[in-house]
Amino acid sequence: MMCGCLMAHSQDVKTTFQTSGQWKPLTDVRADAVMVYGTGSRPGLSFGERVETWRKKGYVAHFMTGIAWGGYGDYFSGKWDGKPHMDEGQKSVQGDTIMHGPGVPYIVPTLNYLKYFKETQIKPVIDAGISDIFLEEPEFWAYAGYSEAFKREWKEYYGFDWRPQHLSAENTYLSNKLKYHLYYRALDEAFSYAKEYGKQKGMDVRCYVPTHSLVNYSMWNIVSPEASLASMAHCDGYIAQVWTGTSRVPNYFNGIRKERVFETAFLEYGAMESMTRPTGRKMFFLTDPIEDRAVDWEDYKRNYEATFTAQLLYPQIADYEVMPWPDRIYEGLYRVSGDSEEKARIPRFYSTQMQVMVNTLNFMPLSKNKLNGSQGISVLMANSLMFQRSLETVEGYEDPQFSNFFGLAFPLLKRGVPVSITHLENTAYADTWKDVKVLLMTYSNMKPLDPKAHQHLADWVKQGGTIIYCGRDNDPYQRVLEWWNQNGNSYTAPSQHLFGLMQMPEEASEGVYKFGKGKVYVVRQDPKEFAMQEKGDQPLLKVIEQAYGQLEMKNHFYLERGSYVMASVLDEEAVSDQPLVLKGSYIDLFDPTLPILKQKKVQLGQQAFLFDINTVKDKKKPQVLAAASRQYEEARTRNSYSFVSKSPAETNNVMRVLLPREPKQVKVSVPCQHQWDNDTHTLLLQFENHPEGVKVEIDW
Repeated sequence: MMCGCLMAHSQDVKTTFQTSGQWKPLTDVRADAVMVYGTGSRPGLSFGERVETWRKKGYVAHFMTGIAWGGYGDYFSGKWDGKPHMDEGQKSVQGDTIMHGPGVPYIVPTLNYLKYFKETQIKPVIDAGISDIFLEEPEFWAYAGYSEAFKREWKEYYGFDWRPQHLSAENTYLSNKLKYHLYYRALDEAFSYAKEYGKQKGMDVRCYVPTHSLVNYSMWNIVSPEASLASMAHCDGYIAQVWTGTSRVPNYFNGIRKERVFETAFLEYGAMESMTRPTGRKMFFLTDPIEDRAVDWEDYKRNYEATFTAQLLYPQIADYEVMPWPDRIYEGLYRVSGDSEEKARIPRFYSTQMQVMVNTLNFMPLSKNKLNGSQGISVLMANSLMFQRSLETVEGYEDPQFSNFFGLAFPLLKRGVPVSITHLENTAYADTWKDVKVLLMTYSNMKPLDPKAHQHLADWVKQGGTIIYCGRDNDPYQRVLEWWNQNGNSYTAPSQHLFGLMQMPEEASEGVYKFGKGKVYVVRQDPKEFAMQEKGDQPLLKVIEQAYGQLEMKNHFYLERGSYVMASVLDEEAVSDQPLVLKGSYIDLFDPTLPILKQKKVQLGQQAFLFDINTVKDKKKPQVLAAASRQYEEARTRNSYSFVSKSPAETNNVMRVLLPREPKQVKVSVPCQHQWDNDTHTLLLQFENHPEGVKVEIDW
């Protein structure tokens, strides 16, 4: 079950990872593909030579680089075209260039920069025979917007002179809207060129955007194209860049500001999944066993389990970036615990656990199973969430820690209701509305960019859908120059246009309104009030239960995908203070010893990842059920089973092998410990990993 070989074709890739280095025994991750980062040379190796080191080891080679930053010093210095371009860095109000690293500014993506990018990054990659291109993190900081290049783009886009964004809400909105447009244009230009140049070379080039979620970018005050790319003709998909670093940003619930890593990750993955599902684009989910910030191994392990579980709770996604930057994971030095200053490389127990987890992703199945709990409640999001973000209070507007979003999502999620995400940009797709019964929305933190979306919302309600609209509609962004107050429209808030389409009073007061077969509930509170005040969410919960019916409230989530079982137990909200107790015959995949369990107790605030042995269909077929390695060259006879096991050097392997009967002989090409479990007919093997392969032969 857990065995296989590396994929031969790029389109078959299920797992991948990114690295700027060459193949090394220490970082032989054993995914299907590798995204080789950057076209620049590394000590002793050109880009093409780096690629070949991975291809020789059986990997499909893809390419990744940053679109908003990277090793593009020859452009800024003027070496490329004879003109320096430091004025094209993103700048703050103080005039400081915002840097991604030493000598690496965040970029205002001008057309001249895009010409450089296509010539020096896209073309040589396709010339090297690479057909899959990943352009990551199209990011424009919300507090940027003061460089000369940006001022020129403003005049070109709006037709009037640049305005300092910090002076008004309207300027902030217009500035961030332009940033959004510039990176949409940048990706469209780069991908269009890649597809066309690839055709000239007889190649079918596929283009992807590794990007943080709309939840995270809004929290971090970054502007990016996000959902719009799902409909871009030349964009084939995304990587959802969600990990501890994005998900540990504190937020409010029940008046308390703190980290909620599992819950935030769950919503981040949900925002990414719902962004592409209606359009059919490919989505890879990412997790990271560590994070950019230097913390300690105990912290990394705890939060990795939380984010890893969150990604698996979306059973319609089964493609993964298993890790970024394996060099820093396997070779980096971090504190051994939170109360110690001693630094060490990744502990053997953690690398073993991580490799077990990563290897499951190579075989994680799609599933039609649904997460347990009340289905059909969704929160509306739009790209314009990023347009109202600023480091400073603007005309009195504040949305601390993105609370206008979490105020709608957390009251449900923290009580075990698997709330989903709906994107305003996708309302024209029929699949967007599949299974949605109640839609929670607000315009306190976002605005509709296209009036057509309102018609789609109204049509859905008319056919029987229910909207719960929350908001006072008095924030200064209601007054920005936009379609609802231009070209013959004179609405003072965009909700008035939506309400009018549903035959409601344009300035509807709090209450319930019928339209066709559906209803609209109006709650005249901003959602942040539900999150930032103790028990502030009680009014919202009452309205939700009126609209939806009785909610199944619980303290956990549970999902089965094939033989895999995932669970997460929630804390804080007193639905129940009891652990979740699972009974069966399990392998604990979060335990590096792969123990057999008859019962698993999942405590509050913790997660579980199990392999259910009872679900194996052919128990007489010898097979690896779980392993901290990937298996190759499998061979079976009536009384034998053999394979070659591969994983990074200087790590421990542990594996559970299902056999028809107790073995008479176990031969391993390196020193090995083994133990038979008669109840489950599984053989536990433990030995040192070798990337070139360890031969295992079992006879019975």
